[in-house]
Amino acid sequence: MATVLLVGGGATRPDGLMALAAKVNTVIAADGGANVLHAAGIVPEAVIGDMDSARPELLAALPEGVVHRISEQDSTDFDKCLRHVTAPLVLGYGFLGGRVDHQLAAMTVLGRYPERRCILIGEEDVMMLCPPELDLTLPPGTRVSLYPLGPVRGQSQGLRWPIDGIDFAPDGRVGTSNEVAGPVHLRFEAAKMLLILPARSLDQLILALAATTSSWPAL
Repeated sequence: MATVLLVGGGATRPDGLMALAAKVNTVIAADGGANVLHAAGIVPEAVIGDMDSARPELLAALPEGVVHRISEQDSTDFDKCLRHVTAPLVLGYGFLGGRVDHQLAAMTVLGRYPERRCILIGEEDVMMLCPPELDLTLPPGTRVSLYPLGPVRGQSQGLRWPIDGIDFAPDGRVGTSNEVAGPVHLRFEAAKMLLILPARSLDQLILALAATTSSWPAL
């Protein structure tokens, strides 16, 4: 699976960044993510955003055509990147952790572009908008949290507490802190459910996505 690593300016660790960079074909910075990549000695293939966070001297030193300035202020840099990057899978690092409002904005963007497969990676968790169907092979007891961005129903196999027949909503029932009881199959009726797993489950989640052709259409 051809994968893009999208690096933001939020909470990152050098060892985590290098491990993720080794998994991908392309590295892109979301504005201030250019500072993070420079500190790690990584030259991005593109820098996308309004450029209010990336250091001007770093941008000036990049090869011609790498910097893509989008000046409008009605969307976040993560939004600008996700709508302009086309790839089978995007790994987003530097968007979770730190400020809660930034994290909430990133979650909203995942729901805004359901056709884009993107996993956000933090120190404790990985998160993505769940596709229509997904099979996961994870050790029993692994935490599986489901958080609805809007009203949504689904079905499950292999969870300790099945979700069949539940009306999920962000101001009503949510599905956090469920856990694996066996091979997991998830199915959802709308592109509204965030899947949140422990960070150590990233490789299994990538494999699960590679094994399914199930995807949402663009809104």
